[in-house]
Amino acid sequence: MTRKISFLTAGLCGATLFLFSSCSRSVSVEKPAAAEVLAAMEQANGYFMKKWPDTSEGMPYPSRNRVYPSNIWTRAVYYEGLLALYGIDPKPEYLQYAVDWGESHGWNLNRGAATRNADNQCCGQIYLELYQMDPRPERLDTIKASVDAMMAGRKIDDWWWIDALQMAMPVFGRLSLITGDNAYLERAYRMYLYTKNQHGENGLYNPEDRLWWRDKDFVPPYTEPNGKDCYWSRGNGWVVAAMVRMLEITPVELSEHRQEYMRMLVDMCQAVLPLQREDGLWNVSLHDPDHYGGKELTGTALFVYGMAYGVNTGMLDAAVFAPVVYKAWNAMVNDCLHENGFLGYVQGTGKEPKDGQPVLYDSVPDFEDYGLGCFLLAGTEVYKMVNS
Repeated sequence: MTRKISFLTAGLCGATLFLFSSCSRSVSVEKPAAAEVLAAMEQANGYFMKKWPDTSEGMPYPSRNRVYPSNIWTRAVYYEGLLALYGIDPKPEYLQYAVDWGESHGWNLNRGAATRNADNQCCGQIYLELYQMDPRPERLDTIKASVDAMMAGRKIDDWWWIDALQMAMPVFGRLSLITGDNAYLERAYRMYLYTKNQHGENGLYNPEDRLWWRDKDFVPPYTEPNGKDCYWSRGNGWVVAAMVRMLEITPVELSEHRQEYMRMLVDMCQAVLPLQREDGLWNVSLHDPDHYGGKELTGTALFVYGMAYGVNTGMLDAAVFAPVVYKAWNAMVNDCLHENGFLGYVQGTGKEPKDGQPVLYDSVPDFEDYGLGCFLLAGTEVYKMVNS
């Protein structure tokens, strides 16, 4: 049962770095009950676990005539969400499902320890989180070897696409937590700054719009059909998620790092706040709503994840952001979640608005796992909001 409450919300008048004051219009939103939020996550996750009981089974990709292994980034993002769900609802079967997955791959990475690719290293986030719960060396060895090989050199330009920030930055961070060596966090920070300020000649972040171009191919003069910059919803969502996960990991003594990540999270949440659709979701193209406009879950979920985390940690004012979060969460549950737990309106893999189209209520994306991961990450933070 949902209960209706009113908040004052506004644009961004009177914004400061971490707190924003509400200042204009009254919006009526439905605040979901904690039990309802948890039930929606259980419904979606139950569908997936039932459909994919074999944790080693990869995802078929008919148009590429191949099956991708299940330790690639798409499945890793799902397990990020599952372990977040486990954190608020510690069902043993959730933990076992994650452990079985790691064991089925021998705690190895796609392309092995020699890989430098962030997508291939993403599974290491889960391996390391599970290692922190139960420090078995096999869970640590391969991902540490992969990152240590990078640390041995001076190359810092590996993360040339913004998705990589979510895929690999937290791996470096967790290695610092486990080993006590902040050199991993320092290297991740330098690599992040290179992506922000140098890739694409002047960096992939536009401080004027407080949004990111996905990679150098989308830096101006490239534009969307309406002549505006191309800011892909899910790509920017990955950066939001990376900031959340790094803030959860980065110790207070690295204040310069934390200030950067907090500032970026706040600025991006500010930037996407007025771009929310009337139905509560966000378009795949943030500055061109007519370019493949329509409902889309993954970018929305990642923005909700960041906004809810910001509210929960006091970085964002609940009076401004709670209505946005609740509206978006309710839209995902009411408009995207099927009765059997399948999630609709998930854009398939790609790098820009046109990829994976059409995005419909009944359309099945090329990979079903990462969309659920995004949904679970969002849901866990919303649950904390409404349960506080």
